[in-house]
Amino acid sequence: MKVGVIDYGVGNLGSVLRALEELRVAPVLVNRAADMHATDCLILPGVGNFADCVRLLNDGGWTTALRDEVLGYNRPLLGVCVGMQLLADSSTEGAPAGQSVAGLGFVPGQVRHLNSFGCTLRIPHVGWNGITRTRTDDHLLHGMPDGTDFYFVHSYAFAPQDTADVLATTDYGVPVTAAVRRGHVWGTQFHPEKSSRAGFRLLKNFIEGPAC
Repeated sequence: MKVGVIDYGVGNLGSVLRALEELRVAPVLVNRAADMHATDCLILPGVGNFADCVRLLNDGGWTTALRDEVLGYNRPLLGVCVGMQLLADSSTEGAPAGQSVAGLGFVPGQVRHLNSFGCTLRIPHVGWNGITRTRTDDHLLHGMPDGTDFYFVHSYAFAPQDTADVLATTDYGVPVTAAVRRGHVWGTQFHPEKSSRAGFRLLKNFIEGPAC
């Protein structure tokens, strides 16, 4: 099993790699877009600004290569934090007022600032929050009952076009999408690699799932 962690120039790679090693998986740090094809499944990390991440993906040739791997070769993909947001059609983060920045388009929907959802709590949302599963038929969250805590750090949230793509939500004054799935593409707004046992279980579920 070759689990590729995509290194396109953003942080959190070390913690993701260490989490996979704890699961006795030998992760592959993928720092060239062409090398994705030699993996069995992929993890797309992401921190910081959506527009900056998109620029790095485009400049490094990752955008086209990811679409080839995911859409052409059905390579399973897990997006983490901003990596999940990049799965969307677009985001308002980093865009001029009234405009948006295009994402990968794997899970239809838009990423918007938390206050646009009516959130009046402190932003960014930082800390541990329990999730509520909206689907129980997916292996990613197997063994994780409602209320399981995960670690969040974000100011923007994903609004999928189809609510059937939402696996779980969290309550931060308003319902916030915590995990998504469409086909063989998954995403978590929280950081599984920083979420202790539950996060490790989630990564294990992804790696051992039928798609991988």
